[in-house]
Amino acid sequence: MRPRERREIGEQDLFRSRLDQIIDMKHSLVTLARTVDWGFLEREFGAVYPDGPGQPPLPTRLMAGLAILKHAYDLSDEVLCERCRYEPSNFFLT
Repeated sequence: MRPRERREIGEQDLFRSRLDQIIDMKHSLVTLARTVDWGFLEREFGAVYPDGPGQPPLPTRLMAGLAILKHAYDLSDEVLCERCRYEPSNFFLT
């Protein structure tokens, strides 16, 4: 079973700020995210991240995005997890 992929619908939540209102939309990572063909990655790599007993599937875009960040910043799995967990905005400030 493949994970349910999140689709952008453009609706606003009354109590949440949209990400494009918070971050610099001209940042290099934002530009990269706009150029990546996420649909292709979801189709091709969706089976690489399967679910199993006690392992719900994670979105393919999340897994591919983390792999891109890991490679771009030359990070280990542990450092990547720490940066995403405690300081996710660091990726947008560098």
